[in-house]
Amino acid sequence: MADRCWSSGDFVVHREVLDENRLDEVAQKGTWSTKPTVGERVRESLRCSVPKLKHMVLTWIPILAWLPGYSFRENAMGDLISGCSVGIMHLPQGMAYAFLASVRPVFGLYTSLYPVLIYFIFGTSRHISIGTFAVISIMVGGVTERLAPDSDFMTNGTNRTVNIDARDSYRVQVACSLTALAGIFQILLGIVRFGFVVTYLSEPLARGYTTAAACHVCVSQLKYLFGVRPARFAGPFAIIYTLVDICKLLPQTRAPELVISLVAITVLIVVKEINERHRQKLPLPFPIELLVIIAATIITHFCGLPATYRVDVVGEIPSGLKAPRAPDPTLFSQIIGDAFAVAIVGYAITISLGKTFALKHGYKVDSNQELVAVGLCNAIGACFWCYAVTSSLSRSLVQESTGGRTQIAGVVSSVVVLIAVLKIGSLFEDLPKAVLSTIVFVNLKGMFKQFMDVSLLWKTNKVDLLVWLVTFVSTILLNLDMGLAVSIGFSMLTIIFRAQVPRYSILGNVPDTDLYLDMETYRAAREIPGIKIIRSSATINFTNAEMYREFLQEKVCVCVCVCVCVCVVCVVEQLEKADFFSELVPKSILFVSVHDAVLHVLRKREQTDSMTVNTEAGDEWENATVD
Repeated sequence: MADRCWSSGDFVVHREVLDENRLDEVAQKGTWSTKPTVGERVRESLRCSVPKLKHMVLTWIPILAWLPGYSFRENAMGDLISGCSVGIMHLPQGMAYAFLASVRPVFGLYTSLYPVLIYFIFGTSRHISIGTFAVISIMVGGVTERLAPDSDFMTNGTNRTVNIDARDSYRVQVACSLTALAGIFQILLGIVRFGFVVTYLSEPLARGYTTAAACHVCVSQLKYLFGVRPARFAGPFAIIYTLVDICKLLPQTRAPELVISLVAITVLIVVKEINERHRQKLPLPFPIELLVIIAATIITHFCGLPATYRVDVVGEIPSGLKAPRAPDPTLFSQIIGDAFAVAIVGYAITISLGKTFALKHGYKVDSNQELVAVGLCNAIGACFWCYAVTSSLSRSLVQESTGGRTQIAGVVSSVVVLIAVLKIGSLFEDLPKAVLSTIVFVNLKGMFKQFMDVSLLWKTNKVDLLVWLVTFVSTILLNLDMGLAVSIGFSMLTIIFRAQVPRYSILGNVPDTDLYLDMETYRAAREIPGIKIIRSSATINFTNAEMYREFLQEKVCVCVCVCVCVCVVCVVEQLEKADFFSELVPKSILFVSVHDAVLHVLRKREQTDSMTVNTEAGDEWENATVD
C-alpha cells in the first residue's frame, strides 16, 4: 500500500522483502509462452492469403504503397523544383566522378540516370539522391585500374602508345561486372534480412573511412590539376608512392592546366560559400558547378586551348543511349572481395543518410528493403553501362532543402540527365579534365571537415578516437579494401575488450533512502558495515570471470554468503534449465533489488559476520529501486 504526498513528491511503499521464490508467488509467474512455436512459424510463412500477398507486394515494391496516394497539390511543385536542382547537380558530378572510376564521363551520366529510376520504384527513403559518389567511385576506379592497367594496352611499334579505346572499353566492362556482383551481394543480404550488418560500421569507423577515402580521391586528382602523368601504383602504400611521384613531377607542371584549376577552384569555393551562408534567403542554390563547366567548355573551344597549349580535355561524348549488355561473369572471381566491400560501404552510406532524413521528417526507412533497392540499382544498372551507386550527401541535402517531398524529384532529375545525354552531351567534348577535378576537390570539403572529429573524440571517448585513427591510417596505408577489413576487425576487438575488461564498483547507501550508488562518484553514499555491494558494468561470462573473482578476493576478506540482485528473467530461466540451483545454492539467494538483499542480510545479521552482495545486469538495478 503506498501513501503518497503530492506536495513534496515523497512516497512510501510497505511490502515484504522479496527473494526470487517469493517473487514468483506474489507476481504469479507462469510457464506459458505467447510466442509461436517453430512449426507454427513455418506453417504461417507457407500459408498464402490475399492480405499476406498484398503486404508482401507492397513491402518489396514500395512505390505501389505511396504513389496512388500522391498529392499533386501539396507535393508536385516542390518535387519539380527539387528534381531540376538535383538534375543540374548530377551533370557535373556524374562526369567528374566518372574519372574517379577511371571510365569516360558519359558513363557517369548513365549512372546518374538509370539507378535513380530503379530506386524510385524500390526505395523507401523520400529524400536521398541516388547516383555517383566520390568514395564509391574511387573504390571502383581502384579495381578498374588494377585489372586494366595502361601497360596491358600498349600498341606495337617504335613509338609505343596506349590504345585508349581498348583500355577504356575493358575498364567499363570491369566496372559493370564489379557493380553487378556488388548488387547481387546486396540483394541476397536484403532477402535474408541482413540489414543489421551495417551496425558493425560504427560512426567513428564510417567517418574515419570516408575521410581517408577523401584523401585517396584528392591524391588521384592531383595529376589533372598539375597536368602531369605519374606512374600507377597498387597495393599497400600506393597513395604514398603516388604522392611522392607527383612531387617529383612538379617541375613538369603544365601552366595552362594549373591556371585553369586555380581559377575554377577559386570561383567554386567563393560561390559555394555564398550559397552556404545565404541558403535561407536563396530559393535555389546557385548552380555554379554547371556554369563553370559551360564557361570552361566555351573558353577552351573558342580559344583553341587543346591545340595551342595541349590542354587535356574530356574528348568524345557520344549522344544517345547504348543498348543494354549483360556484365561479364568470368571476372567475378577476380573482384569478389572488392565487390563485397563496395556493397557494404555503399549500403552503409545510403542507410545512414536515409535514416537521418526519415528521423527529421517523421517516417520510417526499411533497412532491409533499402539493401534490396540499392542492390537492384547496381545489378540492373550494370546491364545499362552504370557503375556502383550510393546516396550523395550534397545532392540529398539539395533535394530536401529545395522542397522535395518524394522520389518523384528523382524522376525529374533523371529527365534532366536524359536530355543532356540525348541532346547536349556532345557539347562538352572540349571540357578540360582539370575543371572536373576541381569540382571533385571542392565537393570533398565536407569530408575533410571530419578531421574535427579527432578533437571532439579526444574529449568524449578515447576508444572511439582510437577506432577513428586506426581506420584512417589503415585505409590510407593499405588502400580502401584492406583498410575496411582492418578497421572492422579492430572495431570488433574494441567491443570484445570492453566486455572483457569491465568496471567494478563498490556501492554504498545514500542515508535515509533505498538508493545504492558508486562511492567513488557520490560522496553521500556510505558503506554498510559488514556488507560489500559490488557492481559489474558488464555481464559476467567466461572472458571476465577470472578478473571478477580476483576483484572479489581483493575487496572481500571473509565471504559467508553471496546474494545476487536484479537478475533478469531470461538469466534465471537459463540457470534453472542448467540445474544450477541446489541445496547449497538455493534460488532464494536471488533478490529483486539491492535494497531487498540488504534488508535480508540485516535481518540475518546475528547469524553472519559479513556477506557479499553481487549485482549484475548492467545499469538496470539503478532504476529498480524499492519505493
